[in-house]
Amino acid sequence: MNHGERFVFIAEWYDPNASLFRRYELLFYPGDGSVEMHDVKNHRTFLKRTKYDDLHLEDLFIGNKVNIFSRQLVLIDYGDQYTARQLGSRKEKTLALIKPDAISKAGEIIEMINKAGFTITKLKMMMLSRKEAMDFHIDHQSRPFLNELIQLITSGPTIAMEILRDDAICEWKRLLGPANSGMARTDAPGSLRALFGTDGIRNAAHGPDSFASAAREMELFFPSSGVCGPANTAKFTNCTCCIIKPHAISEGLLGKILMAIRDAGFEISAMQMFNMDRVNVEEFYEVYKGVVSEYNEMVTEMYSGPCVAMEIQQNNPTKTFREFCGPADPNVLLKKTTTTTKNSSSFGPRKVTEERETDRRRDFVVTSNHSFIQTYLSTYYVPGTILGTEDIPVKKTSSVCVCVRERKFPHRAFKLTFYLET
Repeated sequence: MNHGERFVFIAEWYDPNASLFRRYELLFYPGDGSVEMHDVKNHRTFLKRTKYDDLHLEDLFIGNKVNIFSRQLVLIDYGDQYTARQLGSRKEKTLALIKPDAISKAGEIIEMINKAGFTITKLKMMMLSRKEAMDFHIDHQSRPFLNELIQLITSGPTIAMEILRDDAICEWKRLLGPANSGMARTDAPGSLRALFGTDGIRNAAHGPDSFASAAREMELFFPSSGVCGPANTAKFTNCTCCIIKPHAISEGLLGKILMAIRDAGFEISAMQMFNMDRVNVEEFYEVYKGVVSEYNEMVTEMYSGPCVAMEIQQNNPTKTFREFCGPADPNVLLKKTTTTTKNSSSFGPRKVTEERETDRRRDFVVTSNHSFIQTYLSTYYVPGTILGTEDIPVKKTSSVCVCVRERKFPHRAFKLTFYLET
């Protein structure tokens, strides 16, 4: 590798103190793994060339979020023609859709996706309406099997993913195999459809066959215009929240963890990938500040990359899922003599999952910042418990409106409405 080679990106960072976006040139030197940053507006060096081990060449693509010394940057454009030529064609995005008939095999499918060299950059479990299903299958409007396609895709939850790698569209189609699962078992026995599909309709997964189709379908599932996409699948009953941390995602453990959760008898009823910033993470972990010695490391880890939040269902899920996860520190578990293999030690030396329940059930912070808690994983809004930062008792009702204030900015009051099972 040429040690003088460098790649330049335009990056944005949101400054929470000034409430504005600041733009930088981010220079990466792959020869020694060093980085450099220039302030675009003020035309000055912001960070001198410094070795930074946590940034790698595969992290550099448009739209990705990277952390440079605790500052979360969004890569919005190439900084020069050389970078655009060298890296612009390296990464291609496409849609990967796990259909309802294979949702129970999501862990195995995601494991195969990771092993094939793809990076999952977006993920969401959702339920399609008939209209959304018709829009999705617009290319099959004249086909005699259209109704079967619509019936299948609306029969249960689907998992939509944006996946990334070199020549992603062709490579994903190759991994899928022929559309007819019977033919796939003959012609491509190692493909997804051969392993998990049933026939030409119930064939486990979908992938677009062109750039235009990929762009259209990704806009349907992950709208860029701010319009809401298909509905989430959260049920809000008999549930708890699990977060798979960024290091586990980057190490390709997502599929294995999903399989372990399923095999332990839990149902994953909602799931989405998120990127959190430091302010959100500090608020999320506020109950642990001053309580656990590794608080700062916990915060840094959580916003170092994408995490996956899940709604987990089972009878008494809070207790049973915490037992399944094991001690927060895997090293504690490894020192114990036990006949049961716990999740904490099964996936390496670092803490992989976070079962989001404080040790004091009633000490839960309501916040408008964590969209996955608000909209998808509002798992602790239980009738009869106390919600909010002001210890507001909630009676059994179909809905409740709560007035709360931000802890960091007490002058900011706002109103939240929660819909509860009675």
